[in-house]
Amino acid sequence: MEYRLGLYEKAMPNPLSLAEKLKATKAAGFDYMEISIDESEEKQARLLWSRDERDQLRKEMLAAGCSIDTLCLSGHRKWPLGSKNEALRHYGQRMFRLAVDLASDLGIRLIQLAGYDVYYDAGDDETNRLFLQGLQEGMSYAAMKGVCCGFETMETPFMDTVEKAMAVVRQINSSYLGIYPDLGNLTNAAKKYGTDVLADIAKGKGHLFSMHLKETRPGVYRDMKFGTGEVDFVAGIQTALSQGVRCFVSECWYDGQACWMDEIAEVNRFMHQKFEAAVVA
Repeated sequence: MEYRLGLYEKAMPNPLSLAEKLKATKAAGFDYMEISIDESEEKQARLLWSRDERDQLRKEMLAAGCSIDTLCLSGHRKWPLGSKNEALRHYGQRMFRLAVDLASDLGIRLIQLAGYDVYYDAGDDETNRLFLQGLQEGMSYAAMKGVCCGFETMETPFMDTVEKAMAVVRQINSSYLGIYPDLGNLTNAAKKYGTDVLADIAKGKGHLFSMHLKETRPGVYRDMKFGTGEVDFVAGIQTALSQGVRCFVSECWYDGQACWMDEIAEVNRFMHQKFEAAVVA
């Protein structure tokens, strides 16, 4: 069964240029790279790249033989669409539009949205209302640009399952909005609620755009090496494939190891073994 496997850019040392990260992603055996727009000034500055800088990155993708197909927009943690602070909410909407423009210019197919109404503050009915209002506005702009967006299932109760994400997708009712779930976060949620992670994935049928493959265990949501947690990758991948998902991203983080290139090559081998097992099962 055909599929494509990408690599999250934070699996590589941050000081590397994007050109260097693209070459390393390709050399490690991955099909594409996922770029990050997080809360940092460095990543936020990417939203203001000039036309020449965007053209240069496209050339670098061609030279490396490796595209940037997805964009992880985690910056909404700091500037959430549901914030009661108008300034934060306004910038969150501006960031959303700038990310859509960047994706459109670079040929990025999918933006992963953080499934939060707010992150650093307490949520309530008002933050939920503001979030839905801002999301509707943002998705109208994304649709105009032909850019798809998918919710990441998060580590907070607001949207930690596919079922919860689907409730929002139905409310917005846009062909350009779906779900880009995180298998590790879903696994932790299922253990927390005593539910079936595979049944939850199936609830997104027809609306699953891609999937993050990440290792977790209860209470730990990141910075784990693959094979050391409790995620059943074979079953999760098999279920996602059965729902029509064909693009996946290995999500892991560089932790200072000198042999990072060997590490990401090993991640590639680990994941392809899981896909082989999922297809055979």
